[in-house]
Amino acid sequence: MRDQYMKTGQGFLLVFSLTTRSTFEEVNDLHNKILQAKDSDKVPLVLVGNKADLQNDRHVTPKEATDLARSFGAPFMMTSAKNRLNVDETFFELVREIRKDMKSRNVGQGRKKRKGCSLL
Repeated sequence: MRDQYMKTGQGFLLVFSLTTRSTFEEVNDLHNKILQAKDSDKVPLVLVGNKADLQNDRHVTPKEATDLARSFGAPFMMTSAKNRLNVDETFFELVREIRKDMKSRNVGQGRKKRKGCSLL
């Protein structure tokens, strides 16, 4: 079932806990599974480090996360679900990434899509 969502999804939030290294380490495998399901080398996504409010408990540095996001060609954001820090902004960023992807796929196709048939 999860693979079906990966295949049909337009964009992805890859969320890990800044306080649990194992969740960060799983992100790369999840990213690869998404690419495989989408049969693509790049998909719209945002890498999200949650629990930003627990600064003293971090096991993943912002630099590590930023570097991983850069390797995906994606933005990185830190959130706190508890404090609602950057939660809405993360979704807005994902929408921007999806729109950029859609725009890049429409390059060369013209601005207007024609509906119906064409006879030559």
